[in-house]
Amino acid sequence: MRNPFTTPRLQTLLPAIRQFVEREILPLEAPFLNGPFSRVEPLLRERREAVKRLGWWAPHLPEAEGGLGLSLTEFAQVSEELGKTPIGHYVFNCQAPDIGNMELLHKFGTESQQRQFLHPLTEGRIRSCFSMTEPDLAGSNPVLLRTTAVRDGDGYVINGHKWFTTAADGAAFAIVMAVTNPDHPNPYARASMLIVPTATPGFRLVRNIPIMGEAGDGYNSHAEIRYEHCRVPAAYLLGPEGGGFKLAQERLGPGRIHHCMRWIGICERAFDMMCGRAASRQVAPGEYLGHRQTVQGWIAESRAGINAARLMVLHTAQGMERDGQEAVRDEVSTIKFFVANVLQTVVDRAIQVHGALGLTDDTVLSFWYRHERGARIYDGPDEVHKSVLARRILKGYGLDVR
Repeated sequence: MRNPFTTPRLQTLLPAIRQFVEREILPLEAPFLNGPFSRVEPLLRERREAVKRLGWWAPHLPEAEGGLGLSLTEFAQVSEELGKTPIGHYVFNCQAPDIGNMELLHKFGTESQQRQFLHPLTEGRIRSCFSMTEPDLAGSNPVLLRTTAVRDGDGYVINGHKWFTTAADGAAFAIVMAVTNPDHPNPYARASMLIVPTATPGFRLVRNIPIMGEAGDGYNSHAEIRYEHCRVPAAYLLGPEGGGFKLAQERLGPGRIHHCMRWIGICERAFDMMCGRAASRQVAPGEYLGHRQTVQGWIAESRAGINAARLMVLHTAQGMERDGQEAVRDEVSTIKFFVANVLQTVVDRAIQVHGALGLTDDTVLSFWYRHERGARIYDGPDEVHKSVLARRILKGYGLDVR
């Protein structure tokens, strides 16, 4: 299938990155899947240094910030290649949540904040986390927050309870969403973002939350955190006071492009595994899984779904670059729920074709089945995106839908 979104540098870059992923990163997948992150981290560090030497480091960042300087549409295609393994983005230093924090600090951070937090992050010397979701309130509504940051002299005192703070275990700092202006008449202007070094007294990592039975550690974790009279300097306020919701939206727009293309990379890997299994697994003398019409239907439908998803996401990325986030609001909602469902369907089919093997950790499929079920929940659940999209469509027909 011809790619209408390719560029001259991608024509040489993508095959090179694809080869690097296959030769240098995939062999580390088994120890990552079957042991603590600390055991594989030294090997991943070696691969990260190799990526730096090749000039591919932080492909999403401008060259002036030490990155490769790819456009959003170009990076989306690199993201697909890296998404074919759970550790691809980490090796290239463009993994969530660090990538979103880099973008926030690059766009809104003060010179001092960039020097203290952004530069070590872009250089890969530290990791970070993003702390917004709370266990007692709907994460799909970012204006519903109980965590507070009260101004006290030359600082803010933070109190609250967060969870699903990805990669907090071992992170050097968190970007925290907290209510600073509780009485503001506009609910979208009540919260702010603050940078909180994890060594700050009052920052307490309660636990790494088990995800379908697997707690994980280090980068591969999701933490529950308590902020208990956690005091940070006022200089650690990121952006304007009351600007937290706006900054979150700035982060989430490109972030949904990143996620969707990573999901498509997962789909391509799972599709390849499914087809390989169908062509090699004998079910009777001279008969293979791929001879079964049901399996053929899964393969054909998966191919169509992946191709459609890719074109939709790249079209949205191109529109966002050209016209801004507001112009592609409908497209962003569409790709979020559409690609998440393609992902779930393709991975499920791949597991079914693998049979009992697909349930084990001898392949990466069971890891994706556990960890990517959340794709239909985080960054706005499917139901919210569908409702928002439908309301905007019906408004064009003169119907006021609440």
